[in-house]
Amino acid sequence: MKAILGKKVGMTQIFSEAGEIIPVTVIEAGPAVVTQIKTVETDGYYGVQIGFEDKKSSRVIKPEAGHFKKAGVTAKKHLAEFRPEEGETFELGQAITVADFEVGSKLDITGTSKGKGTQGNIKRHHHRRGPMSHGSKHKRLPGGLAAATYPSRVFLGNDGPGRTGRDTVTVQNLVLVKTIADRNLMLVKGAVPGIKGGLLKIRTAVKGQ
Repeated sequence: MKAILGKKVGMTQIFSEAGEIIPVTVIEAGPAVVTQIKTVETDGYYGVQIGFEDKKSSRVIKPEAGHFKKAGVTAKKHLAEFRPEEGETFELGQAITVADFEVGSKLDITGTSKGKGTQGNIKRHHHRRGPMSHGSKHKRLPGGLAAATYPSRVFLGNDGPGRTGRDTVTVQNLVLVKTIADRNLMLVKGAVPGIKGGLLKIRTAVKGQ
């Protein structure tokens, strides 16, 4: 499994060789570097930590400085971990770029969805409106939530107004349409979660999903 970190640039469209319009998301991905390798002997499992985007030295605390010095890389602002497939090997300081990903392959992309703030039950849970006629008391408000005389209370977990968005969302099996290696860009078919400039975790799709 290959993995890389990147930032969402925005959406556009390109044309296929057959002249079809393909909506794509442009992602500035990497280069990322391997900052730690976890082994079964020391950590109980095999994992690889990667870093993305240089961090100002004035913002690096001593434990972080030691961590990156051990890996032989500059301090990174963003870190993420993934589980390699059996047989894959990595080295500390190894660079991971968009050139490592095959055009036409499928990707699983994780990001933080756009925050909507506090919203009502209609926008948050797609409830239907109440009667809109004069005198209606439930035009966009929730209707009755509690049972009648028993148990005479609102059950936990009922859909209601509240914070909407800003959740961790993964979109699976997005097709990598094109890479531009000299600019560290990926063009992925379809939409990915998050705002422009939002951090994305990109990895090759798990077979069988």
